[in-house]
Amino acid sequence: MSRMFQKLYDLCGMIAGGLILCICLLISAQICLNAFGRFAPGVLPSTIPSYADFSGFMLAGATFLAMAHTLRAGGHIRVNLVVSRLPLKAQFVAEAFVLVIAAGLIGYATYFMGALVVESIHFGDVSNGIIPVPLWIPQSVAAFGIGLLLVAVLHTLVEMITTRAPVLSTPDEV
Repeated sequence: MSRMFQKLYDLCGMIAGGLILCICLLISAQICLNAFGRFAPGVLPSTIPSYADFSGFMLAGATFLAMAHTLRAGGHIRVNLVVSRLPLKAQFVAEAFVLVIAAGLIGYATYFMGALVVESIHFGDVSNGIIPVPLWIPQSVAAFGIGLLLVAVLHTLVEMITTRAPVLSTPDEV
């Protein structure tokens, strides 16, 4: 089960990287159209409709999809300088405490992100750009990403309890 979760975290991390690449390509295409429009006005359209909306949706998706992968890869900022100086038992207690608090806060955020998606579907909310995009689509990606972060935090907590050792605190991070 742990390997399946790790593959899911890694897949979402790769999708997040792909979304960042798509943002770069979209913005670069818009810059090229702007430049081309100055040299040959009227030949090509000068703007990609709703490019700012789409890049914003992709940025939100990349951010939320990457969080679980980043947690499991040890990329989130932590206070290891202090925790690493504690005895192993105290490190275990500190990490468990933080993971429980994080699970509660992330669970709260996940619940309300899901409620936002349901509300957007109910009211038929769409973006206000040139191309109206149903808002539940990018919101669903964000809700999935934060839900996956909750799973990753709980996965880490269970792993820490079963191994009876801190999982996130490693000496090479200090």
